[in-house]
This record gives sequence, structure tokens and C-alpha cells, in this order.
Amino acid sequence: MRIGQTSFVVFVSKLLGSALGFVATLYFARTLGAAVLGQYALVLAVVAWLSLAGNLGISGAITKRMSEGTDTPAYATAGALVVAALGLALGALVLLFDDAVNAYVGEPVAPLVVALLLLGLFQSLTNSALQGERKVHITGLLSPVGIAVRSVIQIALVFVGLELVGMIAGYAIANFLVAVVGLALLSVGVARPTREHFASLYEYAKFSWIGGLQSRSFNDVDVLLLGVFVQSSLVGVYSAAWSIAKFLTLFDSAVSSTLFPELSRADAEGNRESVAGLVEDSLTYGGLILIPGLFGGFLLGERLLRIYGPEFVQGAAVLWILILATLLYGYQKQLLNALNGIDRPRVAFRINAAFIAANVVLNVALISALGVVGAALATAASAALGVVLAVSALRSEVHFTIPYGEIARQFVAAVAMAAVVVGTETALETATSLNHNFATVVLLVAVGATVYFLSLFGLSAQFRATVIENSPL
Repeated sequence: MRIGQTSFVVFVSKLLGSALGFVATLYFARTLGAAVLGQYALVLAVVAWLSLAGNLGISGAITKRMSEGTDTPAYATAGALVVAALGLALGALVLLFDDAVNAYVGEPVAPLVVALLLLGLFQSLTNSALQGERKVHITGLLSPVGIAVRSVIQIALVFVGLELVGMIAGYAIANFLVAVVGLALLSVGVARPTREHFASLYEYAKFSWIGGLQSRSFNDVDVLLLGVFVQSSLVGVYSAAWSIAKFLTLFDSAVSSTLFPELSRADAEGNRESVAGLVEDSLTYGGLILIPGLFGGFLLGERLLRIYGPEFVQGAAVLWILILATLLYGYQKQLLNALNGIDRPRVAFRINAAFIAANVVLNVALISALGVVGAALATAASAALGVVLAVSALRSEVHFTIPYGEIARQFVAAVAMAAVVVGTETALETATSLNHNFATVVLLVAVGATVYFLSLFGLSAQFRATVIENSPL
């Protein structure tokens, strides 16, 4: 598998999907306002945490065991049985405590939460099985299709007046459709699993599940706690800033999802030299988009959030901090991806536990003191701690070199980009009549991206070689 091309396919697919999702979110923000957007964010956060309990690392274990190439039908079947049982049990609990769920969100949405939970687990199973078959490019292509379907259905339902219920229902329907398509594209059949298959999944999942908990902690602890401490409109503003920061993680996610089965296969073959090379590649390109995004978020934060509406501009102060947090977390994720790929989930477990504890404690302390800014600072500080711990742990397992030179070149290219963006923005404000904010943002982003990649192409021989090697020409 040509990793560069696969990563690019996954990235472009995620990019297209996120662009469609951005259009939908923009429509919701302008049509319904920050308060409803905040309630929607709370629903997704609740479902995400329930999904974590309904999965318990089984999806990651399915990918790991299937990628090893033996007894793949039995592992897929065993994993599906476990997740189905957990999902149904959790759905029953949500319906039992529906009053508490409805009170937290502020709307009677418990039945829809159950539907979203079960369909999300279904999609997670098909995605993990496809990745286990090393069909990462297929999961990448399904992503924009799912987001496109979701966005169209959600917009239609909101347009006819269903508001929050329409947004949730659209999400659930899209999950179902994508899961069915993913299931149809699987090559693996159904086989009766033995006790050993369940035990093997358990041995991996009993430590790897905390990786999902870590991801949920990074993405949703701040949102969940903000729902307790601040009004829903501020949660909506914070979620809008988060959506921009997460948009920049697309390439980082594409790299990690592409490399995991390759890391697993190389480790199974005993090729630690290949593992080290893959780790170095992941660190080299993990911040490729996030580093210039950090500078762009600092310079254009107000303009970006103004697209959502005037009330969202107050989130500009936290936007660049959240992008910094995603940059640090991206490096941490690449390192933990490697630890899980070489079958060291116990080590990753300890790092994830430290990250989660720090994230929860810091969020509680800083949100109560600083509000939404405190939530962003807590997330960034927790990610920094995770990077330090992950580097130390992986170096004890694999002899790799941190590509400081390549990362520094990316920062230099980003500085050049920032200088050109500032100059262009000043020129637009003083020498032209262009005062349309969205058009200005699109122009500045296009100019900045062009300058950054051209600068990096000139500065980095490795980046030039990677581009040329993976070029279809």
C-alpha cells in the first residue's frame, strides 16, 4: 500500500465531508442561533460517551486482530456480538433515565439519543472491520458521503421546522445508511467464534478502551462541563470554535488511520526498523496542516467566527488555544497510535489515564475560574502532558528520532505565510472596496495555503520527495 497516496485519499475525502458539514453547521448557526447549536453539541457529547461505554475498545481490537491476518471472520463476529449486547443494554438504561437526559439537554430527546447510539455503534463496527481489512481508503471515501447525506437530511428537516429534533434525526439516518454501505463492502464473512477469539479481543481491548476514553475526554469533557457551568449559548459559541479547530485535524487523522494497520503488520513481522520509520513519518506529517492553522487561527479568528454570526465572535479568544491543543494532541495521538500498533496497549493505557485525569481536573478548575477560555487552556495543557509521556514511553520500545528539522521547517513556512496574510489583509482593507467578510476569509485562506505549501516545498527536501513520489503524474 502506498501510504502517502492512501493518506491523501483519506484526507481529501475527510476534507470534502467536513466542508459539507461546515455548510450545514453554518446554516444551523444562522437559522437557529447559538443556544440550539449548544444543545445539539450536548446531545452529541452524551452520545459519544455512551458509545464509548458501548464499545469498550472492541472496535480497535477488531481492527488490530483482523489486520494480523488470521481468523478474521471469527474476530469480526465476536466483536459484533459484544458491541451489540453492550449497545442494547445502554439503550435500555437511557430510556429508563430519560428524564435526567432530557433535563440535561433541555429538550425531550432521549429516544433519539438511543437511536443515535445504536446506529453509531453499527457504523463503528463496519469501519473498524474495513480498516482491519486494510481498506482505509474505503472508510475515508465513505466519510464525505455520510456527511453529505447527513447535511442534506438535517437541513431539510430544520427547514420544515423540526430544529433540534431534525438535526439529531438526520445524524441518525446518515449513520445507518453509511453503516449499511460499509457492511456491503466488507469481504469478511461470518464465522462462529471460539472462547479464544473473545479472550484475544478482551486482552487487547482491556487496555485500548481507554484510548477511546482519552479521545472523548479531549473532544467532549470541556463541552460536557461547560453545559453545567455556563448557558447553552456559550456552549454553542465554544462548539463553533471547536468545529474550526477539528477541521484542521483531518490530515493528522488520515495519517494515523492509514499507518495503524501498517504498524501492526510490521510489528507482527518483527520489523522494528520499519516501525521506527513509520513513527518518524507520522511525526513529520502530523502537524502539516495544524501548524499553519495555528497561525491562521490567531490572525483570522474573529473573521472566521463572524461567518457563523455576530454572537460567535466572542469565541475568537479561545480559537487559537484550541488549535494549539489539537496540534499537541495530534502528536500525542500519533505516538499512542504507534504504541497500540506494536501491541503495547498497557503502556498506552497508563498515558491515557494520566491525560484524562489531568483534563478533567484542569477543566473543572479553569472553567469555574475563566469560563470558556479556561476550558481551552485545560485542554491544551493536558495535551502537552500527554505528548511528554508518550514520547518517553515509545522511546523505550522503539528507537526512533523526532524530526525536529522538518517540524521547524513547517513553522518557518507558516511564519512566511502569516507575514503574507497580514500584508494581504492590510492591502485589502486600505486599497480595495472588498468588505464582504466571507469573501475576504476565502481569499486570505487561499493565499495563505499557497504561500505555506510553496515555502515548504522550497525549504524541505523530504516534503518535495514525498510530493513527487506520491504524485499520480
